[in-house]
Amino acid sequence: MGIIIAILLFSFIIIFHEMGHFLLAKANGIRVDEFSLGLGPTLIGKEIGGTKFSIKLLPFGGACMMGEDETTDTDPKSFNNKSVWARISVIAAGPVFNLILAWIMSVIIILAAGYTTAEIGEVTPGYSAEEQGMQAGDVIKEINGRNVHIWDDLRLYTAAHPNESSYEIVYERDGEEHTVQLELRQKEGDVSPLLGFVSAGTVRPGILGSLEYGTYTVKYWITYTIESLRMIVTGQVGLNDLSGPVGIVGMVDEVYQAAAPAGALVILLNLMNFGVLISANLGVLNLLPIPALDGGRLVFLIIEAVRRKRIPPEKEGMVHFAGFAALMLLMIVVMCNDIIKLF
Repeated sequence: MGIIIAILLFSFIIIFHEMGHFLLAKANGIRVDEFSLGLGPTLIGKEIGGTKFSIKLLPFGGACMMGEDETTDTDPKSFNNKSVWARISVIAAGPVFNLILAWIMSVIIILAAGYTTAEIGEVTPGYSAEEQGMQAGDVIKEINGRNVHIWDDLRLYTAAHPNESSYEIVYERDGEEHTVQLELRQKEGDVSPLLGFVSAGTVRPGILGSLEYGTYTVKYWITYTIESLRMIVTGQVGLNDLSGPVGIVGMVDEVYQAAAPAGALVILLNLMNFGVLISANLGVLNLLPIPALDGGRLVFLIIEAVRRKRIPPEKEGMVHFAGFAALMLLMIVVMCNDIIKLF
């Protein structure tokens, strides 16, 4: 059951991405040849308003076919015959819709279960925080110049920068801000180094607060993705630590199995939380300037907007094909790692 849910969740997120392309294409009067749920051979298809809506054999993701790679289409509604700014909006809409979906799910989660506040609930004796005079009730505002809105912001920074000699913490007490320098310390029995304080717990902020902290949650996952990419580039994380569709399905199944005894609501909230991670990741990764991804196409469109002349489509197509081939090779490597991990 968990595997089926994982496939449906992943497909829904991809379809929402493609819906962004579709809606902006229609808004700009661009012809959409096909909008499909799934990949592979068509099982069911029907043309409505000039667009073929279809369900494919393989239940993974979907596609919005606009003829982006066609070079000889004379139709005024063709993607390539529209203004560069119209095309930019259509290409950017997919990743933006992923971030919007992540925000919607974050708001629902916070409305139902709250968020972990950046207020300190307890200071642990023998660590740096106690030595610097921090107390329960202090609200952490910054760590090394980076804003902290939720507890995860703090945990992410220390996890991504474990070798910092010290951390400059700005906290608020009775309306006044104070700054201290803290050091991670690992005592006997500690699983990992600690600064010496824990969160006051979960807060449910109401409707307006959920809208606000839903935004902070998406910001956290965007930062999480960027930090993960930085750690890959710098060698802190290797290819063996990456997961593809097989690994994601396995992780979602684990989330489902762990949450199942607690009931349907807990299952739903846990799966939505995982959905926020996937959707925010897809939004950020698709904006990277990598050929074949939306970000790669945006690079060519921005260059066209600046120089007011289009790069020859055949040259752009060759670049995207090379990028696609490289991505497929990476996906094969990651998938092999995922399969090896299963055994």
